[in-house]
Amino acid sequence: QVQLVESGGGLVQAGGSLRLSCAASLSIFSINAMGWYRQAPRKERELVAHITRGGSTTYADSVKGRFTISRDNAKTTVYLQMNSLKPEDTAVYYCNVRHTSFRDFWGQGTQVTVSS
Repeated sequence: QVQLVESGGGLVQAGGSLRLSCAASLSIFSINAMGWYRQAPRKERELVAHITRGGSTTYADSVKGRFTISRDNAKTTVYLQMNSLKPEDTAVYYCNVRHTSFRDFWGQGTQVTVSS
């Protein structure tokens, strides 16, 4: 049973920072990529940031220059450092792991609320 354990969400004022983390109960050899998605009320889930096994990163245009995705040396924990947060960043953030079998696994979601 694959588990993704997320932490780090919360309430912050606009301009503040939060760091999300997600630990996967998988071997690095089973992971093609890891990433973060978010879903705001009445909106579809969208990609925030993504990092491949080789270390290539992708960011949504709306977060470029403010968010940074990274991972630990074991490459089974992924982080999302979020700086200069805006009210429009408010959403439930979900960790995603793309398995080498191309199955997707999702975390339980963590709420990020940015007050103006």
